[in-house]
Amino acid sequence: MSKRIDVSDLDVFYGDFLAVEGVNMTIDARQATALIGPSGCGKSTFLRTLNRMHEVIPGARVQGKALMDGQDLYGTDVDPVTVRRQIGMVFQRPNPFPTMSISDNVLAGVRLNNRRMSKGDQQDLVEQSLRGANLWNEVKDRLARPGSSLSGGQQQRLCIARAIAVKPQVLLMDEPCSALDPISTLAIEDLIAELKSDYTIVIVTHNMQQAARVSDRTAFFNIAGTGKPGKLIEMDDTATMFSSPREQATEDYISGRFG
Repeated sequence: MSKRIDVSDLDVFYGDFLAVEGVNMTIDARQATALIGPSGCGKSTFLRTLNRMHEVIPGARVQGKALMDGQDLYGTDVDPVTVRRQIGMVFQRPNPFPTMSISDNVLAGVRLNNRRMSKGDQQDLVEQSLRGANLWNEVKDRLARPGSSLSGGQQQRLCIARAIAVKPQVLLMDEPCSALDPISTLAIEDLIAELKSDYTIVIVTHNMQQAARVSDRTAFFNIAGTGKPGKLIEMDDTATMFSSPREQATEDYISGRFG
C-alpha cells in the first residue's frame, strides 16, 4: 500500500547552516509530486529528509515533523534503515553495482535486509521487479551480464527495479533523467505514470515540461539569495501551478524568466 506523507514546520540543517526552512506539505498517496525550483534552493536536500538519507552526512539534522500515515519518521523509536526500506530512492546518475550481474543488482537491497529466499522466489522477484521497471523484455536473456553492460537509460530502470524489489511504499527520484537522452527520458516518464498507481512518487526535476507531464501536484521551492535557506513558496495541482500560480516568483520561474 502506498502511503501519504505529511510534513510540518520542517527545518533542515547542515551543522549550524539552515538549508531549508519551515516546509509544510502533504504528499498524497498514489500520486506523483514534482519538486521544482532553481539550483541550490533545497529541493534535493528536502527530498533526502523524507527517507532519512540527509542525516548520513555528518552534522546534518532535521527539526519539525514528517509523518507517514501518522507515524513520525523521525520518532525516537524509529529505525532509519526501516524508513529507507519503506521509502526507496533513485538518484540522479544511474548507480548499478558495476561488478554485479543484472539479477544480483535487483536483489541487492533484499539481501541487504537479510530476507532469506529460495532460488525460485529470487527468480520470481527479479522478473517481477524488472517487469515493474519495464526492463524485463530487454534483459531477460542476459540476466547474468553485469549491470554496467546496460545503456544509461536501462541502468536507471535497473536502479528503479532494485528500488521496487524491496517493496517500498514511496519512491523518491532525484532528477532521475538529467543524465539521460530524450528517448530514455521518455521511457522513465512513462514508467513513472505507471508506477504511481502502486507507489507514492516524489520527483525533483529541473525540466518544467517533465514536471508538467509526469506530476499530479507540483511544489515550487525558492531561495532569497546565497547563504539564505530554501523555502517552499507554493504547492498546488500541477495544472493550476502551470496555468495560474498564486505567486509572481512561481510564474517567473515556470515561464523561464529566472532560474
